[in-house]
Amino acid sequence: MNALLDDLAWRGFLAHTTDLEALAADLDAGSIRFYVGFDPTAPSIHMGNLVQMMLARRFQAAGHRPVLVVGGSTGMIGDPKQTGERVLNEKETVQAWVKRIGDQVSRYVDFDGPAAAIVVNNYDWTVDLGTLDFLRDIGKYFSVNRMLDREVVKSRLESGISYTEFSYVLLQSLDYLELFRRHGCILQTGGSDQWGNITAGVELIRRVEGARVHALATPLLTKADGTKFGKTESGTVWLDPALTSPYAFHQFFLNAEDEMVVDYLKVFSERTHDEIDELARVTKEQPHLRAAQKALADDVTDLVHGEPARIGATTAADALFGRGDLRTIDAALMAQLAGELHAAQVSSQDGQMPSVIDALAASKVVSSRGEARRAIQEGGAYVNNLKVTDVDARISGDDLLAGGYVVVRRGKKTVGMLQIHS
Repeated sequence: MNALLDDLAWRGFLAHTTDLEALAADLDAGSIRFYVGFDPTAPSIHMGNLVQMMLARRFQAAGHRPVLVVGGSTGMIGDPKQTGERVLNEKETVQAWVKRIGDQVSRYVDFDGPAAAIVVNNYDWTVDLGTLDFLRDIGKYFSVNRMLDREVVKSRLESGISYTEFSYVLLQSLDYLELFRRHGCILQTGGSDQWGNITAGVELIRRVEGARVHALATPLLTKADGTKFGKTESGTVWLDPALTSPYAFHQFFLNAEDEMVVDYLKVFSERTHDEIDELARVTKEQPHLRAAQKALADDVTDLVHGEPARIGATTAADALFGRGDLRTIDAALMAQLAGELHAAQVSSQDGQMPSVIDALAASKVVSSRGEARRAIQEGGAYVNNLKVTDVDARISGDDLLAGGYVVVRRGKKTVGMLQIHS
């Protein structure tokens, strides 16, 4: 098999392909153009989209040219969901998201050199397409029977599916046809949940142009229990730092399960096979070191947010858990941490700061003032990483960190914050 495909198989990128041998032959023959699409159904891309960007980076590093499609038209409809009809976003909202997502995906590929990437918007070839032309030139190639047989459609037949969402596959197939004609794209990639849409485009090109093109789908990444990777109790892990802070992003990867962390490294890190194999060995023999998790979190945060943001995130984490100086954290990063820890807002009363007991309770690191008292008595209460032994102690003005914050902790791992206002 082709060396690139060998690497992708080892890294776990290959769930489905239309014809692996034929794709290998085309890759060996020279540089190809391939595409991957991103629908602006939210203001940011997320972890699932990052899988596709990592795949695009690997193809580009092997000399193949990425075409990144931002779905200005398909984003106004949205791919059918298993759970019910999508809420259609306003056109102005979608167009604003097109710009944001175009800027985001552009960070992950190169736009210079022989394998230079391009970004396109599928709104450009649909805005002037009339209904009659669409039905005659595209719709006639699609069997309703086959469309009804798609899993997502079958799952929605009882509850109902609109013609709008039912027709989404035609629009995505049109994208592949147009990109084949305009840019010579012969490969579309995407997640395995997009396999039906991708292969429909392959079939449309075969029927309209008589040409053979390829499809490649990646597996959906999961946690050890089978749930979706990239989801947390607080929601989706976004790549926009305004939606998921670099600190929270780094912590998410740092908490990867031992059973899955090597799989994630293969996808999200650009380390060599030997480097990853060594991290796998260390993780198996000395799991307490969390070597693979640290490498994963550092690599992905560097890629998505940049090395300075990653250093800030790790410095903040060290300081929060007693391994660094909280006073080195500036107000902007402190505000990020406050958002992640849901910092309590507390007012000083007549210039008097709250007691440590009240601070512990307000920050929710303990469930009650009585539990706060016991934590102090047992030697497990901290203010800004300093142990508190006096149950009558109060927060002082000298305790206030940048932005007026105070960090409280119970034991080694239960951390909270409060912001004190005069």
